[in-house]
Amino acid sequence: MPSSSAPRTARRTLAAAAVLVAVLLTATACGAGPRARGGAGGGSGEPSATRGRVTVVYEDDTVAPEDRHAVAVVRRSRVLEEAAAWVDRSLALPHDLTVKVTGKVPPGVTDAVTQPDGRTIYLPPSFLTRIQDVSGDVVRTTRRPALIPAADFTADRMTALSTRFVLGHELGHALQRQLTLPNLGLEEDAADGFASFHTVNEGGPAPSLAAAMLFDELARKEGALTLEGFSSDHPVTQQRVFHFLCYLEGSDPKTFEQPLVGTGYLPKSRAPLCPQAWAMLDHGWWTQLAPHFSPGFRAQGDAAQRAAYDRLVRETKAFADKLDAYRRAQ
Repeated sequence: MPSSSAPRTARRTLAAAAVLVAVLLTATACGAGPRARGGAGGGSGEPSATRGRVTVVYEDDTVAPEDRHAVAVVRRSRVLEEAAAWVDRSLALPHDLTVKVTGKVPPGVTDAVTQPDGRTIYLPPSFLTRIQDVSGDVVRTTRRPALIPAADFTADRMTALSTRFVLGHELGHALQRQLTLPNLGLEEDAADGFASFHTVNEGGPAPSLAAAMLFDELARKEGALTLEGFSSDHPVTQQRVFHFLCYLEGSDPKTFEQPLVGTGYLPKSRAPLCPQAWAMLDHGWWTQLAPHFSPGFRAQGDAAQRAAYDRLVRETKAFADKLDAYRRAQ
């Protein structure tokens, strides 16, 4: 992102930003492992007789003193509760889902993790502290993007916004595992897609941008990608950040083209693909979730799915009309 002291190029910013995704969303962090079968919803064991509920639990007695500030920041922001409430209101899960902010995590876990049965998401307090520390560096050294309001450009608020995006990724895992959703590719791609789908639709542009800026700051501290990074079950991290920004720009090009493409954060060569990419993602997730809408959300969800389908048809035709010109420009 542009720096107030020494401007950074957009290419360097977003390429570097991507490396943090490998740290925040590693295979261990996402609870990679065999998916348990059983029950109508695909989780392990039999589904509950009643609809599963989503809750957020803060296990305060497990939080180390050095992590209490970051936990308090996230707790006050209620970003976890907001995301959980949408899932709880919109979907009929076969099992309860608990988001735990706790120091008591499975062995080897240091980042956000979703258990293989999709019933528990762990957010270690030390992980939130790391986000808080890096967000502080971002605010001190980086010029505020126009899409992030001045009131949100503080270490505390950027921590909360980034945490919401990370939770979106973990919720994507939880939904795939509880509902046994069909994937046409890697589960990590789908979880990334849900993070964008959910936060763009429900939280606006700030979570995506806050996460990208966080990734940029930590990437400069992490160094070059390793063999493990390239061979991970996650996509190459440099591509992932451009995917996030492409989905955001494509969701509303009239609003986001100038602040993202016009300022160089999203390359002009990628931007023409983004409206259709967002339309495909939006339609895809609404369609995947449609069989699992709660009774109270059914009418709203069906309307959203129909609107997403209509937009996909329009964007596909629009892209086809521009395809020859796009190819000539490559």
